[in-house]
Amino acid sequence: MVDRLFAGVLFLVALGYTYIAFTAIKAPFQYDPLGPESWPQLLGIVALLCSGYLFARPEVASFGLKLPTWGRLAILVVLLFGYAELFRPAGFIVATFAFCSLLSLMLGARILPALGFGAATGVVGFFLCTRVLELNLPAGVFAAYL
Repeated sequence: MVDRLFAGVLFLVALGYTYIAFTAIKAPFQYDPLGPESWPQLLGIVALLCSGYLFARPEVASFGLKLPTWGRLAILVVLLFGYAELFRPAGFIVATFAFCSLLSLMLGARILPALGFGAATGVVGFFLCTRVLELNLPAGVFAAYL
């Protein structure tokens, strides 16, 4: 019952988002084949389909999360907020390094592999996004070197 209630609320939110995506989001020009308007519209349609499926599917066995799992989820939310706050001033590389390293440690990685993963994700991700995909990412503290 609770999952159907959640799916119904999610469907209403997705319906509002999809309405806004189709009516209010207008780009002054199209710079790629799909255009900047298409992604919110596609996201809204997928959200409607997924929440509709959740509403229509039969009940499944409920499961309860133990307190340590809720704690880890709370830590993840704090990490995501920290990543969002660090992203612009510190830059993509530093923010991604910190987030990925801390998340890896939280998931049980040893410290050196976690730091290596964070560094590789930050540096490789930055150059992949800026050079290959030609996206604008904040350089932050490395602005003078890049």
